Amino acid sequence: MKTIFRVLPWLRRYPAMAAGQLLCAILGTLMVLVQPNAIKSVIDDVIGKNQPEKLLPWVLLAAAAYFGRDFLNTARIILNNTLEQNVIYDIRSDLYRRLQILPLPWFDHKPTGDLMTTVAEDVNAMERVLIDGVEQGLIASLQIAAVGGWMFYHSPSLAAVGMLPLPFLAAGALWYTRTARGRYKDVRKATSEMNSMLHDNISGIRQIKAYGMEQPEHDRFNAFSHRLRAATLRVMRAWSFYNPSMNFIGALGTVLVLFFGGRAVLGKSITPGEFTGFLFLMPFFYEPVGRLHSLNQILQAGRAAADRVFDILEAPPEPNTESGATLHLTQGHVQFTDVVFTYSGKTATLNGVTLEAKPGQAIALVGPTGAGKSTIINLLTRFYEFDSGDITIDGQSIKTLSKPSLRSAIGYVTQESFMFNGTVRENLLIAKRDATDEELWTVLEAANATPFVQRLPEQLSTQVGERGVRLSVGEKQRLSIARALLKNPPILLLDEATASVDTETERLIQQALERLMVNRTTFVIAHRLSTVRHADRIYVLNLGQITEQGTHEELLRHDGLYANLCRTSLIATEEPALSPAP
Repeated sequence: MKTIFRVLPWLRRYPAMAAGQLLCAILGTLMVLVQPNAIKSVIDDVIGKNQPEKLLPWVLLAAAAYFGRDFLNTARIILNNTLEQNVIYDIRSDLYRRLQILPLPWFDHKPTGDLMTTVAEDVNAMERVLIDGVEQGLIASLQIAAVGGWMFYHSPSLAAVGMLPLPFLAAGALWYTRTARGRYKDVRKATSEMNSMLHDNISGIRQIKAYGMEQPEHDRFNAFSHRLRAATLRVMRAWSFYNPSMNFIGALGTVLVLFFGGRAVLGKSITPGEFTGFLFLMPFFYEPVGRLHSLNQILQAGRAAADRVFDILEAPPEPNTESGATLHLTQGHVQFTDVVFTYSGKTATLNGVTLEAKPGQAIALVGPTGAGKSTIINLLTRFYEFDSGDITIDGQSIKTLSKPSLRSAIGYVTQESFMFNGTVRENLLIAKRDATDEELWTVLEAANATPFVQRLPEQLSTQVGERGVRLSVGEKQRLSIARALLKNPPILLLDEATASVDTETERLIQQALERLMVNRTTFVIAHRLSTVRHADRIYVLNLGQITEQGTHEELLRHDGLYANLCRTSLIATEEPALSPAP
């Protein structure tokens, strides 16, 4: 019941449709009561009292009741399906909206396949609780009350006999409800694990083929699939005992009515018509009882799915997603002051970092792997929240700014270029929705991407495939750079932005970036000397702390970690001879 109350807000969005659906269901249910009255009158009056003139009216009334029931059922189904799809749409929309405002650390612990299962499958199961659970539960309860009322009105004693199995049915439903939740949770968990594994393997199919892992991965998939099969079979076994048992107990009510009702007719306490009406109504009494048992199964499955959906819907969003001050950037003066940050409460990744990027400066971040370079960029964009200290832009603490406002002022090129499954044009327009094709070609030229885009079959309209699979690594990187250039932001963040291009392409990109970096604050992470040597200031990080800072020449004279990195090729002093990137 708690689950139903949690999902009712979506139903309240469509009050007219829900009311119309319930009205059709109620009127259609009441039509059932016409039949036993028609049977009783035909047997007791038409036949028993030899009144043939009443036969046709009662037959026509029965036919009209059947037609009305089925007509109303048709309308109910149409309304039900429309309401159902509207609610599914709304829940998925709310779920996706919540996913977009959750902090990145939350995603670090959630497999993609698990989230896909929740959005694609769990929402459907949860919706069944909302639509089928509420509607069918009310209809079944109404039918039980209406039929039970008719039976008690005509013979309280025989009605009481027919309802003797109800306590046993209630006890069975209580047992099933208390034991089913764990079984259904196991099914949802096994489904999610299998989908997560499948998602990973499809994404990594090249690695699987390259390392000849087809059979081991097939065996691993079968293991996940077996767990899903076993969990599903546990649910089915319990249902295979529960459902027939409940049906048998319900059928005993009809048997009891047959026995005691037959004796009552012989004893002249009820008429044959009333007795026949009782027998006719008994299935209509226990059919909704059986439907409630089926709904109990749906409810248990829906509860397990709803728990997973609400885990997302009730997860706390990242702060200042929409609220907060608006960044009116005029200079681009960035300062880190004694910033401390830890991942998952473990050892500090950054420990008291203080640095400054004055307006228009190019700041290079260097250091060994794991020193904290990318973390600085992640904190500046507020993908992660620092623990203490402060980060300001033009004197405004970024924690007081709305994240859309902050991120609209930042252009970001990551080490791993991500392309969406769309055209070249659509991937570029992410940065500026109203950009013209002329603007797109301008930034492509600046990123040295024009030649390969012109060679594509449909140029800007060419589909790049999922994650840009139809492009080379160097091509994706250049499109990613072009996308950042199109945004034309006051602050540029370049995380290994030229790592995947050849020497000549890198030189051309560097020239373009140097032109665009004028009067813009730029943070650069790179391992190549050509990328960092002309930076206005270089910060050297090691174990989460800044150990050196200065210009390239100053740091070489200091002969510390930076000079050692240059000597050991962690910062390449000579450009490697690479074959040109396509």
